[in-house]
Amino acid sequence: MGEFADAIQERLRERLAERQLSLDWRTEYRVGPTPVDIAGVASGAAADSATPKTLALVELEWRRADPADNSAKLFRHLADGALDEHDRIVVCQVFTGYYDLARGGVSSKRENAEFVGRVAAEAFDRVAYHPVDFDLDPPKRGAEWPDDWRGRADDCARRIDDLLD
Repeated sequence: MGEFADAIQERLRERLAERQLSLDWRTEYRVGPTPVDIAGVASGAAADSATPKTLALVELEWRRADPADNSAKLFRHLADGALDEHDRIVVCQVFTGYYDLARGGVSSKRENAEFVGRVAAEAFDRVAYHPVDFDLDPPKRGAEWPDDWRGRADDCARRIDDLLD
Protein backbone atom coordinates (compact mmCIF):
# COMPACT_ATOMS: atom_id res chain seq x y z
CA MET A 1 0.00 0.00 0.00
CA GLY A 2 1.11 3.57 -0.52
CA GLU A 3 1.48 6.55 1.77
CA PHE A 4 -2.21 7.47 1.61
CA ALA A 5 -3.35 3.93 2.41
CA ASP A 6 -0.91 3.90 5.34
CA ALA A 7 -2.43 7.17 6.61
CA ILE A 8 -5.94 5.67 6.37
CA GLN A 9 -4.79 2.52 8.16
CA GLU A 10 -3.32 4.55 11.01
CA ARG A 11 -6.40 6.82 11.23
CA LEU A 12 -8.70 3.80 11.49
CA ARG A 13 -6.47 2.25 14.16
CA GLU A 14 -6.46 5.47 16.19
CA ARG A 15 -10.23 5.91 16.02
CA LEU A 16 -10.91 2.29 16.94
CA ALA A 17 -8.50 2.61 19.88
CA GLU A 18 -10.52 5.59 21.12
CA ARG A 19 -13.79 3.69 20.84
CA GLN A 20 -12.89 0.14 21.89
CA LEU A 21 -10.80 0.63 25.02
CA SER A 22 -10.80 -3.03 26.02
CA LEU A 23 -8.75 -3.90 22.94
CA ASP A 24 -5.12 -3.13 22.18
CA TRP A 25 -5.16 -1.85 18.59
CA ARG A 26 -2.21 -2.65 16.32
CA THR A 27 -1.32 -2.44 12.64
CA GLU A 28 0.20 -5.28 10.64
CA TYR A 29 -0.88 -7.91 13.19
CA ARG A 30 0.28 -11.40 12.25
CA VAL A 31 -2.13 -14.29 11.95
CA GLY A 32 0.27 -17.09 11.21
CA PRO A 33 2.56 -15.69 8.54
CA THR A 34 -0.13 -13.34 7.19
CA PRO A 35 -0.23 -9.68 8.27
CA VAL A 36 -3.69 -8.22 8.91
CA ASP A 37 -3.99 -4.47 8.41
CA ILE A 38 -5.48 -3.65 11.83
CA ALA A 39 -6.22 -5.81 14.86
CA GLY A 40 -7.77 -5.22 18.25
CA VAL A 41 -6.47 -7.76 20.73
CA ALA A 42 -7.92 -8.33 24.21
CA SER A 43 -5.57 -6.54 26.59
CA GLY A 44 -4.94 -6.11 30.29
CA ALA A 45 -7.72 -7.29 32.60
CA ALA A 46 -9.90 -8.33 29.66
CA ALA A 47 -7.25 -10.81 28.53
CA ASP A 48 -6.95 -12.28 32.03
CA SER A 49 -10.61 -12.37 33.08
CA ALA A 50 -13.44 -14.77 32.49
CA THR A 51 -14.73 -12.34 29.85
CA PRO A 52 -14.49 -13.88 26.39
CA LYS A 53 -11.22 -12.91 24.73
CA THR A 54 -12.10 -10.99 21.60
CA LEU A 55 -9.91 -10.49 18.57
CA ALA A 56 -11.07 -7.92 16.03
CA LEU A 57 -9.43 -8.13 12.61
CA VAL A 58 -9.80 -5.36 10.04
CA GLU A 59 -8.62 -6.00 6.51
CA LEU A 60 -8.52 -2.89 4.31
CA GLU A 61 -9.21 -3.68 0.66
CA TRP A 62 -7.82 -0.64 -1.08
CA ARG A 63 -7.67 -1.73 -4.72
CA ARG A 64 -6.50 -5.32 -4.49
CA ALA A 65 -6.95 -7.45 -7.59
CA ASP A 66 -8.21 -10.42 -5.58
CA PRO A 67 -9.64 -9.52 -2.14
CA ALA A 68 -10.99 -13.06 -1.76
CA ASP A 69 -7.38 -14.16 -1.32
CA ASN A 70 -7.16 -12.11 1.91
CA SER A 71 -10.34 -13.75 3.21
CA ALA A 72 -9.22 -17.23 2.28
CA LYS A 73 -5.74 -16.87 3.85
CA LEU A 74 -7.11 -15.50 7.08
CA PHE A 75 -9.71 -18.21 7.50
CA ARG A 76 -7.25 -20.93 6.44
CA HIS A 77 -4.98 -19.87 9.32
CA LEU A 78 -7.99 -19.91 11.64
CA ALA A 79 -8.75 -23.48 10.57
CA ASP A 80 -5.11 -24.38 11.24
CA GLY A 81 -5.49 -23.24 14.87
CA ALA A 82 -3.55 -19.98 14.66
CA LEU A 83 -6.22 -18.15 16.68
CA ASP A 84 -7.30 -20.82 19.14
CA GLU A 85 -6.56 -18.61 22.18
CA HIS A 86 -9.43 -16.26 21.24
CA ASP A 87 -13.01 -16.98 22.23
CA ARG A 88 -14.56 -14.51 19.79
CA ILE A 89 -13.17 -13.33 16.47
CA VAL A 90 -14.76 -10.53 14.49
CA VAL A 91 -13.47 -9.98 10.96
CA CYS A 92 -14.32 -6.75 9.19
CA GLN A 93 -13.30 -6.60 5.55
CA VAL A 94 -13.35 -2.95 4.50
CA PHE A 95 -14.00 -2.24 0.82
CA THR A 96 -13.28 1.12 -0.77
CA GLY A 97 -15.26 2.56 -3.66
CA TYR A 98 -12.82 0.86 -6.02
CA TYR A 99 -15.08 -2.21 -5.84
CA ASP A 100 -18.27 -0.30 -6.69
CA LEU A 101 -19.68 -0.59 -10.19
CA ALA A 102 -20.72 2.53 -12.12
CA ARG A 103 -24.09 0.93 -12.94
CA GLY A 104 -24.69 0.11 -9.26
CA GLY A 105 -23.79 -2.84 -7.13
CA VAL A 106 -20.32 -4.17 -6.47
CA SER A 107 -17.72 -6.06 -8.47
CA SER A 108 -17.59 -9.84 -8.58
CA LYS A 109 -14.20 -9.55 -6.85
CA ARG A 110 -15.92 -8.12 -3.79
CA GLU A 111 -18.79 -10.60 -4.06
CA ASN A 112 -16.28 -13.47 -4.06
CA ALA A 113 -14.47 -12.09 -1.02
CA GLU A 114 -17.73 -11.68 0.87
CA PHE A 115 -18.78 -15.21 -0.07
CA VAL A 116 -15.54 -16.64 1.33
CA GLY A 117 -16.00 -14.60 4.51
CA ARG A 118 -19.63 -15.67 5.02
CA VAL A 119 -18.88 -19.35 4.42
CA ALA A 120 -15.93 -19.26 6.82
CA ALA A 121 -17.96 -17.52 9.52
CA GLU A 122 -20.67 -20.17 9.16
CA ALA A 123 -18.03 -22.90 9.61
CA PHE A 124 -16.70 -21.51 12.93
CA ASP A 125 -19.06 -20.79 15.84
CA ARG A 126 -16.82 -18.14 17.39
CA VAL A 127 -16.26 -16.15 14.18
CA ALA A 128 -18.28 -13.27 12.77
CA TYR A 129 -17.61 -11.75 9.35
CA HIS A 130 -18.76 -8.31 8.22
CA PRO A 131 -18.12 -6.53 4.93
CA VAL A 132 -17.81 -2.79 5.55
CA ASP A 133 -18.23 0.01 3.02
CA PHE A 134 -15.60 2.73 3.05
CA ASP A 135 -16.99 5.69 1.13
CA LEU A 136 -13.74 6.61 -0.56
CA ASP A 137 -12.50 6.06 -4.07
CA PRO A 138 -8.77 5.62 -3.48
CA PRO A 139 -6.57 7.83 -5.63
CA LYS A 140 -3.81 6.23 -7.60
CA ARG A 141 -0.27 6.63 -6.28
CA GLY A 142 0.87 10.23 -6.52
CA ALA A 143 -2.61 11.69 -7.02
CA GLU A 144 -4.16 14.24 -4.66
CA TRP A 145 -5.73 12.99 -1.46
CA PRO A 146 -9.41 13.90 -1.01
CA ASP A 147 -9.86 16.85 1.35
CA ASP A 148 -12.42 14.98 3.45
CA TRP A 149 -10.47 11.72 3.85
CA ARG A 150 -10.21 12.04 7.64
CA GLY A 151 -13.97 12.39 8.07
CA ARG A 152 -14.60 9.46 5.76
CA ALA A 153 -12.12 7.33 7.71
CA ASP A 154 -13.80 8.35 10.96
CA ASP A 155 -17.20 7.33 9.55
CA CYS A 156 -15.77 3.97 8.55
CA ALA A 157 -14.30 3.48 12.04
CA ARG A 158 -17.76 4.20 13.53
CA ARG A 159 -19.30 1.51 11.31
CA ILE A 160 -16.63 -0.99 12.40
CA ASP A 161 -17.13 -0.03 16.06
CA ASP A 162 -20.88 -0.69 15.76
CA LEU A 163 -20.13 -4.21 14.52
CA LEU A 164 -17.85 -4.99 17.46
CA ASP A 165 -20.46 -4.47 20.16
